[in-house]
Amino acid sequence: MKNFKRKPQKTFVRKIGPVDFIISGMTRFEWSDFYHWLIQISWQKLWGIIISFYLIINIIFTFLYLASSNGIANAQPGSFSDAFSFSVQTMATIGYGAMYPTNTYTHILVTIEVFIGLIAMAMITGLMFARFSLPTARVLFSKVAVISPYNGIPTLMFRIANQRQNWIVETQVRVTLLMDKEVSAEGHSLRRLCDLKLVRSQTPMLALTWLVMHQIDENSPLYNWSEDDFKNLNNQDMRFFIMLTGLDETVSQTIHARHIYTLDQIMWHQRFVDIMFTSAGGQNYVDYSHFHDVMPLEISKN
Repeated sequence: MKNFKRKPQKTFVRKIGPVDFIISGMTRFEWSDFYHWLIQISWQKLWGIIISFYLIINIIFTFLYLASSNGIANAQPGSFSDAFSFSVQTMATIGYGAMYPTNTYTHILVTIEVFIGLIAMAMITGLMFARFSLPTARVLFSKVAVISPYNGIPTLMFRIANQRQNWIVETQVRVTLLMDKEVSAEGHSLRRLCDLKLVRSQTPMLALTWLVMHQIDENSPLYNWSEDDFKNLNNQDMRFFIMLTGLDETVSQTIHARHIYTLDQIMWHQRFVDIMFTSAGGQNYVDYSHFHDVMPLEISKN
């Protein structure tokens, strides 16, 4: 059998949770995904692209206007600033009237630039509306998860909170454990994904906080695991994927949130600090400043 040498390929880094993957054999960008790319980049990059596009187009037309020495009325011949100002007025269809095209060449350029300006304005307006109207979630996940007994059964727990002043209705949570690789009898190497059964995987509404729990019983993939097992497996790239979906009552659209817990973020024999309490006067309080705090589990000595 011939030994085929792999051709050197371009690579790029893709971050999935806390892990960086070096991707090769796949293009990082396709022009068919240009709109999707504009939707997901940061606002700083988007504004940089829009401003750069605006300046570049106007500068190009400025030099085209300068190619005709007397193409713009009331403009100084060879003046870059006058030609640039005329280009800005043309693209924005402002039309102050002080400067106007005087020959066929300039009229053609004005027609082309006005058409480009109308198309660009329509595209930028649609892009801005799409980004502003894009449904997003402001869901807070506890920085750590804990494993402690609940009704006598070891239970994996973490907290979720809605950071907006509204409700997320029909909220659903799914927890999946990415485990180590397994090799089949035929030599296939695959990563195992195990869904963890939750005590309650959905709630009619999420307004304040939610303690998500998975009981580690004989049906759990974590059954008989100890704290030492977690420490020994920490270098095997195992992690818990948390996916939350719900309906934002304000915009009536589905929102999503995700989080990842690694094994070193799982605290044993700890419990979350209570953040909800009632004062002597009967007022209810929620203190989110202790949302991520845990405390040692109090073991009964009876």
